[in-house]
Amino acid sequence: MAVTFARGFRAGTAACGIKAFTAGASAIPRDQRDDLCVVHSAYPCDTGGVFTTNKVKSATVVIDQLHLQRNRVQAVTINSGNANACTGAQGFRDALLMAKLSADRLDLDPDQVLVSSTGVIGRYLPMDAIKPGIAEACGNLSAQSGEAAARAIMTTDTVPKTAQAEVDLGDRTVRIGGMCKGSGMIHPNMATMLAYITTDAAVEPGLMTKLVRSVADRSFNQVTVDGDSSTNDSFLILANGAAGNDPVRADSVEAEQLEAGLVLVAQELARAIARDGEGATKLITVRVLDATSDQDAREAARAVASSSLVKTAVHGGDPNWGRVVCALGYSGAELALDRLHLTVGGLVVFERGAGVDVDLAAVRRAFEQPEIEIVANLGLGEGRSEAWGCDLSEEYVRINADYTT
Repeated sequence: MAVTFARGFRAGTAACGIKAFTAGASAIPRDQRDDLCVVHSAYPCDTGGVFTTNKVKSATVVIDQLHLQRNRVQAVTINSGNANACTGAQGFRDALLMAKLSADRLDLDPDQVLVSSTGVIGRYLPMDAIKPGIAEACGNLSAQSGEAAARAIMTTDTVPKTAQAEVDLGDRTVRIGGMCKGSGMIHPNMATMLAYITTDAAVEPGLMTKLVRSVADRSFNQVTVDGDSSTNDSFLILANGAAGNDPVRADSVEAEQLEAGLVLVAQELARAIARDGEGATKLITVRVLDATSDQDAREAARAVASSSLVKTAVHGGDPNWGRVVCALGYSGAELALDRLHLTVGGLVVFERGAGVDVDLAAVRRAFEQPEIEIVANLGLGEGRSEAWGCDLSEEYVRINADYTT
């Protein structure tokens, strides 16, 4: 059930033919899949969000940042196939209309609805197709439609991405569910393309805002596919209180437990994005241990996972571990070569300031596996982090060369 796993959340979907209309078609193809969804909560949610740091922002990002100031969100409407970015005043009118149309159908105020868009940049939303789609999605809300919602937000994704978990808070078990989309244009500095986590935990007002960035830093901010940060990156956490637990307060044991559950779900979604990167054939996990700080560890791990030279070496099965050491060196993290201990697929390739006598054929075999783990122990402190990426293939170039055609 994923995004509808938490009590009180339902989802509905519709096939609007948005991508076809964006490309200039005059009718919805018969085989058009769902490309719009609405996620609705029975109760107002404490909501936190982080968004793209790109100076070019989708109209939906700007509208959501405004609506979050009221912190009484009860629905999210999402379309795929069109990013509604670089669309001027018309883009803002369309984003606001999406919120209003959803609110009217759900008996809410427009500022209780958040909106997200993903797809081609620079094209106006086909509102004549979206209007009936919103009505249809709002009319078929169901707690069983979490998987369908995850499919509706896909663009070049090959699989829907969902995750869920349960956390015991005192005498109550709360549920956490999530979905995301992302396959290309992924190198977020906030969250990732589009990601939504819902929970039925009751929390004090403002707690999700306090937690969302920390959750993002340990999950979506550590994913990279191609080094491009989107104009539409949005990560939202919604807590509706349907579990009936005593409200979780900041800096409490329960807040730590809830945050751990949110991170668990977010990291599973983040790994799914890396695994499904455009044209990807391999998942790369980079673990950095014993850095001077967690922040240094995050920087080092992400530098390795985002290195085009590391990604191409992994794709070709080239046992060129020197590219990993190089990426660690320019990452900005503190590094002492004589303390660095590096393994690839469990094989030690570098320690005490130099490469070791390792079987390069074995390293090549490690690089040829569908999942590769690179572990760098910096020997400088107690900081640690992980980052996730994928190989860079010829298929990635083909997908993005033909993206709008």
